[in-house]
Amino acid sequence: MTQTTEPVPTDPIALDDAAAFDDHVADYDVVLVDFYADWCGPCQMMEPAIAAVADETGAAVLKVDVDRFQALASEYGVQGIPTLLVFAGGELANRMVGAQTEETLRTAVEEHVN
Repeated sequence: MTQTTEPVPTDPIALDDAAAFDDHVADYDVVLVDFYADWCGPCQMMEPAIAAVADETGAAVLKVDVDRFQALASEYGVQGIPTLLVFAGGELANRMVGAQTEETLRTAVEEHVN
């Protein structure tokens, strides 16, 4: 099985193992990573926008709970949440901190989707 033709999931992927982070980023051409926490109000407000990006764009969406994966959040310099990272071709292409509109998220991922 080749890793470049993974179908892009239409629902956000909840990270359940820190070791799988790099695999998720490598499996898809464009990945929006949402560093969030369940207790974060702005994170909760963004849920519909995050789900829409997963469902309606060519990007995969990976949700990373900063309480569960503190080392990963630290590795990527996450100091405030939500922090959203866009990876394109496995490389970090964009970073947004704070609540974003659905339009902003769409624009951020679609400029990297072929």
